[in-house]
Amino acid sequence: MESKPDTIKVSASHKEEIRASHADLFVTVKGSSLISGDAAMKKAKEVNQLVEALKQAGVKEEAVHLQGVHIETSSGALLKSSSATYRLKVQCEKLDQLAEWLDVIAEQKNATLERIAWKYNEDEAREHGLLAALEKAKSKADKVAKAMGVKILGVYDLIENSFDEEMPYPQFAAMQAPMKRSVGITPEPSLGMDIQHSKTVNVNVEIWYRVSAI
Repeated sequence: MESKPDTIKVSASHKEEIRASHADLFVTVKGSSLISGDAAMKKAKEVNQLVEALKQAGVKEEAVHLQGVHIETSSGALLKSSSATYRLKVQCEKLDQLAEWLDVIAEQKNATLERIAWKYNEDEAREHGLLAALEKAKSKADKVAKAMGVKILGVYDLIENSFDEEMPYPQFAAMQAPMKRSVGITPEPSLGMDIQHSKTVNVNVEIWYRVSAI
């Protein structure tokens, strides 16, 4: 069995904060009739009203997806006239449009924003974090080797792991309660709030460096 060479172990880490680049909005719409499949986007009156309003705000038709339909019936019979709740996903690729889109959803009396799923372009941040952590580890290993009077010969083993820490920013109060506006009252202009979200990407490395004998 080959014996383990002389090594020194060094740990290093790097943190990098990144902001969300896009988001998915999950919306429920209470409809007065039951329409299944993609036809619901045009034939379910309340759903179509929301889709058309979003299109006026710059939402592309292909960015709105019907994810499911839920119905409640006391008789157990499924009728075309049965009321239904439609679950939609709206993809927002440009977050500078998000506040306007939320206003549109708020103006629809049958629509409720359930949650926002934030999306990130995180591969570049993780790659940069790994390189930064490796540089820190190499610098630390050089100092340790010099203090011990040995030379670094190479890398014996390396373990890398990463994890993310979510960092929410204040959002509309509607995230905690349905966004509604009273009928007959002129809607107030958008509050102009920044709606954003960020997280910290953490990259950690543990490296065993092969060293010469003292």
